Amino acid sequence: MDLLIIDDFAVRKMDGQQLLEFMELIEDRHARKSTIIMRQLKVADWYDVMLSNTAAADAIMGRIVHTAYRFDLKGETRHKQQNE
Repeated sequence: MDLLIIDDFAVRKMDGQQLLEFMELIEDRHARKSTIIMRQLKVADWYDVMLSNTAAADAIMGRIVHTAYRFDLKGETRHKQQNE
C-alpha cells in the first residue's frame, strides 16, 4: 500500500520480536512509501518504548526521524472536549 497510517503508536513497550517486526516494516517502506505515525507521546520519548534492542531502536528512529515531516499539535484533545 502506498500509505500506511499507524495510530496510537507504542501504547506499551515493544518486546524483542515486536521491535524486530516493526523495524522490518519501517525498513521495507523507508524512502519508498509513505507512513504516518500518530502518538500523543513526544518523539524524544519514543526511544524508551523500544529499549529491548538499542541497535534496532537506533535503526528505526534513524529512518523515521531523519526523513520525516513532523507536525506537533498543541491544545486540548478532542476526546476531552467530547467527554465534558
